[in-house]
Amino acid sequence: MTERTVILHYHLFKNAGTSFDGILQRNFPGQWTAAEFPGGDNSMQVAAWIARNPGMVAFSSHTATGPVPVVPGVRIISALFLRDPVARIRSAYLFERRQNAASDENLGAKLASATDFEGYVRGRLAIPGDRQCRDFHVVRLAQFVRRIAPELQRATEALQRLSFVGEVERFGQSVERFAALVRPVWPGFDPGQVHLNRSKPEEGLAMSAELADVLEANNQLDRKLIARARETVWQD
Repeated sequence: MTERTVILHYHLFKNAGTSFDGILQRNFPGQWTAAEFPGGDNSMQVAAWIARNPGMVAFSSHTATGPVPVVPGVRIISALFLRDPVARIRSAYLFERRQNAASDENLGAKLASATDFEGYVRGRLAIPGDRQCRDFHVVRLAQFVRRIAPELQRATEALQRLSFVGEVERFGQSVERFAALVRPVWPGFDPGQVHLNRSKPEEGLAMSAELADVLEANNQLDRKLIARARETVWQD
């Protein structure tokens, strides 16, 4: 039996995921799909989603968590992007300010619409267990390694377990690397130039030195993770 190959995109919030999904949709018209899942380890649910959609090639989810699922007869090319943590938080704030804050479920949008950037950051840091402004990448990647170990150690190990890890700041170079990875399966894969859902440059946010210190203090592990990615995955 010929092995089926699919792409599973872990669409991390405000990490160029919409742009990457646009590339996948253009390359696989009618064969891209997206879904969301409840929190916790939902890898078995993700596996079932892939198995029951045999006509799909590319799968994308904001809420799918690791480990990368195992589906009999299916090879999964897993992909996600990392981003400078402070730039990601700025983008998240601007995005959530534009959202509908009427829903009780969208606490981020409520907070962003009610306060400035500093208030948003401090408000999110005050929410127990909220990681939107605190080592966001580390907590998401650590979920790919299900064993008892420090969070950063598990997140660093996940860099090697994922098929592809891109960098938002070098999006063009990253998608070219991704294209080289998948062309043995899909020779015509074309990354093109797709940049969707980006904040406008004029929407840059002023930030006090105190707030900058707060953000750096709460994202030290993310900085270390990205440094490790540059040493290994990106080989800078």
